[in-house]
Amino acid sequence: MRRTPKALAAAVAGAVVLAACGGGSTDTGSAAAPPPSATPTGADVKTGPGITADTITLGVLTDLSGPFKELSTAMQAGHKIWMDEINAKGGVCGRKIAIQTMDHGYKADQAKIEFPDIEPKVAGFLELLGSPVIAALKADINDKQVTTMAYSWSSQLLDQPYVTIVGTTYDLEMIDGLDYLLDNGKLKKGDKIGHIYVDGEYGGNGLLGSKYFAAQHGMTVVEGKVTATDTDLRSIVTNFKGEGIKALALTTTPTQAASAASNNAALGLNVPMIGNNPVFATALLDGPAAAALDGKLTVAQSAVPFSSTIPKAQELAATYAKQYPDGKPNYTVGFGYALGEIWAQVLEKACAAKDLTRAGLHAALTGLTKVNTDNLVADLDFSKPGRPASRQVYIAVVDKTTPGGLKQLQDLKEYSDAVTYKAPYQS
Repeated sequence: MRRTPKALAAAVAGAVVLAACGGGSTDTGSAAAPPPSATPTGADVKTGPGITADTITLGVLTDLSGPFKELSTAMQAGHKIWMDEINAKGGVCGRKIAIQTMDHGYKADQAKIEFPDIEPKVAGFLELLGSPVIAALKADINDKQVTTMAYSWSSQLLDQPYVTIVGTTYDLEMIDGLDYLLDNGKLKKGDKIGHIYVDGEYGGNGLLGSKYFAAQHGMTVVEGKVTATDTDLRSIVTNFKGEGIKALALTTTPTQAASAASNNAALGLNVPMIGNNPVFATALLDGPAAAALDGKLTVAQSAVPFSSTIPKAQELAATYAKQYPDGKPNYTVGFGYALGEIWAQVLEKACAAKDLTRAGLHAALTGLTKVNTDNLVADLDFSKPGRPASRQVYIAVVDKTTPGGLKQLQDLKEYSDAVTYKAPYQS
């Protein structure tokens, strides 16, 4: 019998204890590959919160019960695969890695309650999911100077030095994705693009990208704003049909993407669809929108699709299938693993500098100019505050026959419009 997302998350993380208010806490012990032999053992290294003589604890504040639970559950598996591998090799700086996980259910107010509980116990955050959650916690993150890996790609969050966006931001994803449609003859000068977006940091950032692209090519954008809880987008798609749009851009939840795709077909609009990376979840292919999505929704993302033929993706796919036979494959397995690989490089660099304090960890991160994760994510440069760390994306299309539901169409690529685009906090 297939496990529910919450049950699978518990299996991934270990024993999960859910709090009465809806949050949860999990501790798992696993970690990153050992540093080179020349790296200090860690006995004479300065330490800070979350660091003991034998353990480095990283935090995860994620969504295991809300609209992005499927994506997050698969990502926890990626975290754990990374942890198990690196702890088996001895850990980092003479210490094993442990992870403490809490579920905020994609609710910013819940995350505000949980943050003061988890923050003092961790060296940094391996994952903090959700643009609205991160926006609500930015001041706290800055106050505590805690290095935080965002599971969000909004360039609007780059005004905060301790929030790290791992990959290409939503605005750039949309620019690259629309350029892909243009290059393949699915858009032309003068066309209208209908863009459905969730109100907030996530949707607004994707909209910045479509507007920039449209301005470069004599096109216009027709907006359709929704809230995170909206599920029926028929009225918006009906309006788009009346406007004569030629492409449908989506910066939405997976459920909303399913509604948009279903209505695109049912209303006879039948225009190409391009989405930011969180719009698709594999479970959609088990639902009524499967036919409307299959072969019709294209996704732009800097994290590699689960089914990619690159060697590291294939290795992870095999490990995931063995360890989680009831799990739903998803690109977030690789992304979750990649976050661990990045933290390993940060910790190794900080250990070499003999400084595992929060200041030392942040200095190590911002000193990384080319972070390589074997193409699980585009190469990253964290040395330029306010500037997206990457501008490249993979292009994939929804395909029900492909494990993970996304078939890779194009390797990492950065289009010329993405090169010229200036992000909101880019100096």
